[in-house]
Amino acid sequence: MTDSRIKLDYRNVMAAAVGDANGLTDSALRSIASKATQEIERIWAEHAAGDQKWIDLPDNKALVAEIEAFAAENRDKYDDFILIGIGGSSLGAISAIQALAHPYRNLLAKSERVGPRLFVLDNPDPEKVAATLATVNLDKTLVNVLSKSGQTAETMANFLVVKEVLEQAVGKERARQQIVATTDPESGLLRKLADQEGYRTFPVPPGVDGRQTVLSAVGMLPAALCGVDIGGLLDGAAAMRERCKATDMFDNAAALFAAIAYLSDTEKGKTILVMMPYADALFGIADWFRQLWAESLGKRLGIDGKEVFAGQTPIKALGAIDQHSQIQLYTEGPNDKLLCLTGVERYRADVKIDGTPAGIPDLDYLDGAELGTLLDRERMATAWALTEAKRPNLMLTIPTIDAAIVGEFYFMYEFQTVVAGGLYGVNPFGQPGVEAGKNATYALMGREGYEALRETLSKAPAGTDYTA
Repeated sequence: MTDSRIKLDYRNVMAAAVGDANGLTDSALRSIASKATQEIERIWAEHAAGDQKWIDLPDNKALVAEIEAFAAENRDKYDDFILIGIGGSSLGAISAIQALAHPYRNLLAKSERVGPRLFVLDNPDPEKVAATLATVNLDKTLVNVLSKSGQTAETMANFLVVKEVLEQAVGKERARQQIVATTDPESGLLRKLADQEGYRTFPVPPGVDGRQTVLSAVGMLPAALCGVDIGGLLDGAAAMRERCKATDMFDNAAALFAAIAYLSDTEKGKTILVMMPYADALFGIADWFRQLWAESLGKRLGIDGKEVFAGQTPIKALGAIDQHSQIQLYTEGPNDKLLCLTGVERYRADVKIDGTPAGIPDLDYLDGAELGTLLDRERMATAWALTEAKRPNLMLTIPTIDAAIVGEFYFMYEFQTVVAGGLYGVNPFGQPGVEAGKNATYALMGREGYEALRETLSKAPAGTDYTA
C-alpha cells in the first residue's frame, strides 16, 4: 500500500508563535482532543453501519478498470471533450486535470497530447457556451453531462443546447454515440433521458453528496480521458484513509486540521480560512476545497435544530502571485484569518536562472538559482512575515505532485470536513441554503409547479425606488 506523505506543521498557529490573542494553546488543543476522538470514532462507526459511503470510494477498482477501458477506447477517437456539470460535478475533475496533466494541454498538437482537448461548461453563460460550440470540432467531440438528478437547471440548460447543436451537426443517431451521462444509476430526470436516448452511462454513487464524488466516475471519467492516473488517485486516497483511522487527533492530520480551524474560528475570531498552495497545479484543489468547506459547514441550523449560523469562509489564493495582491490585507488588515500554505519539496521541472546581466549587481542573487527554490523560499518568507505580524498560519508540505498525493488531498479534506461538522454541531451533508435560490430560479423560468412562488416574486416591493 502507498504510504501517506502529507505533512502538517502547525507551530505557527500556536500562542507561542502569534500570541495569546490569536494563537491556540497546548491546553486548548488537548481540551478538544477528546471531542475530536469522539467524532473520528462516530464517523467510523457510522461507516461500519453502512453510512458515510464516500469512505468506500477508494476501493472501487472495478470502476477504475471500466473507466480506463472507456478512456483508452475514446481518447484518440475524439479531438474535443465537453464536460457539462457544475459545483461538485465539475470542480473535482478540473482540479485533478489541472494538477496532473500538462498545463497547456489544449494547445498541444494531438500527437503530443494525451486525450482530447477539454472544455468545461459549468456556468450557463451564453457567450462562453456559444464560443465553445464555435471552437470545437463537433464531428469529433465527446460530451459528458453530469448530474445526479437531472434537476440542476444550469447543467441541463447547457446540455440541451449542446445536444441540439450536436444533433444538427452529426445527426441524432450519431449524437447519441457521442454523449455520455454520469447520473444516478436508477432514477432522476437525466437517468430517464439517458435511458430514453440510449446514452452510455456511468454512475453517481448513491448515498454520496455531490461535493464528495471526485473519487467516483464524476471526477475520474473526465480525468482518465485527459490522461490522469486514476488508479493512483485511489491509492493515495486509501493511504490517507488508513491514516484517518487514528483516533488520537495528533496522529490524524485531517482531524487535527479540523480542530485547529474550528478553534481558530470559534475562539480566536478567525472566521476566514485561506488555502494558498505554492504551485499552480494545486490551485484547482484549493478551488474544489472551497466548495467542500463552504457548503458542508455553512449551516443556519445545528443538528439539534437550533440556529447556529456556523461556518468558516474559505478563500483560495495562489503563491507567490497573491503575495502581490492579497498578502498586504492578510498581514496588515483585519486579523480574522487562518492561512494554510502548501509547499512542494520537489517540483516536476527544474528551471535554472543563468546569465544575469553584467553591471547590475542587485540581480546577482538570482544567478545560478532555480525557480522552484525561489518559489519555496517565497512560501517560507510569507510564513515568517505572517507570524511576525501575529497572523496564524499552517504549513502543508508534500514531497512532489503526483496522482497519489492528489488522492490524499481529496480524502484528507473530505474527512477533515466531516470531523469539523461534528465539532460545529452541524450536518456536513446536504445544502439546504442552496434550495431557495434553486426554487426561485425554477419559478422565474416558468417551471410547472412553482406558480405560487412565481407570483410572490413578481410582486414589486412597495416603497422608495432605490435604483440609481
